[in-house]
Amino acid sequence: MGEFELIRHYFAAAACARVGGDVVLGIGDDCALLSVPTGEQLTVSTDTLVAGVHFPDPCDPYSLGQRALAISTSDLAGMGASPIGFTLALTIPSVDSNWLAEFARGLDCMAAGCGMRLIGGDTTRGPLSMTLTVFGRVPQGEALLRSGAQPGDLLCVGGALGDAAGALPIVLGEREANGVEAAALLRRYWSPQPQLSLGQALRGKATAALDISDGLMADCAHIAKASSVSLVIEQGRVPLSDSLLQFAGAEQALQCALAGGDDYLLAFTLPSHWSTALQAEGWAIHVIGHATEGEGVRLVDAGGHTVSVGQRGYNHFKS
Repeated sequence: MGEFELIRHYFAAAACARVGGDVVLGIGDDCALLSVPTGEQLTVSTDTLVAGVHFPDPCDPYSLGQRALAISTSDLAGMGASPIGFTLALTIPSVDSNWLAEFARGLDCMAAGCGMRLIGGDTTRGPLSMTLTVFGRVPQGEALLRSGAQPGDLLCVGGALGDAAGALPIVLGEREANGVEAAALLRRYWSPQPQLSLGQALRGKATAALDISDGLMADCAHIAKASSVSLVIEQGRVPLSDSLLQFAGAEQALQCALAGGDDYLLAFTLPSHWSTALQAEGWAIHVIGHATEGEGVRLVDAGGHTVSVGQRGYNHFKS
């Protein structure tokens, strides 16, 4: 099977490749055509996933297809954007029809859930990797940035943290996947759900925001630096799921939440009145700390004393 036949058979024929909405022209020409409404800005983000670095090889291709698109789309959520579509540049060592069919099925499933359309890309032969570029739109001047946090703002997250990191020993084959707790953690690893609706609800309310990919401490440091503030995280308020606590124990669960990464939930700062209003509307917002004058990120105990944290998050090039 040649490159163009592969694209037509597995990707161009998928439901997510149909034109519509903001996608005027999709797969088939040199470029896709997008139509962004007047008064809105285009948001763009790119992620590369490499076998053996970002996911184990071999792994279930259906799950990989879901995960690949979810973690890229999560960047749109972190900006408060409405999704439009994505491109996929896929490098594979050989044409395996079963693998491609399952990968495309997982990709299509996540695209349907996120309201994303496949609008183009490329395929080539080589070590397994994929690069996804996602496109969204946001009203002019309403994109959520990392640079607006103010002293006195509350620091919040969009759900329980650490589940995906807790699943990593299972994913790597270091621990057996037994019980409902393990199954719940694996779902969070392989099929994270980008918080697109929450991001859109935070427009005009959150002073700073991002999605948590490299660990709570590391990603909050990006907000602190961009906003020229210090963020204080209260250890006892970091939300942990029952599944993670039962599977990993309290100490390891907290470490997973603080530095494990792969959560793909939103972290953001808010004036206190907006936190109360959003919670009253039913949003599952967890207040975990606050912004103050200074720099960096601190973890404190119930008495306000600084707690030492060893690993703070993932860094590809850290020695």
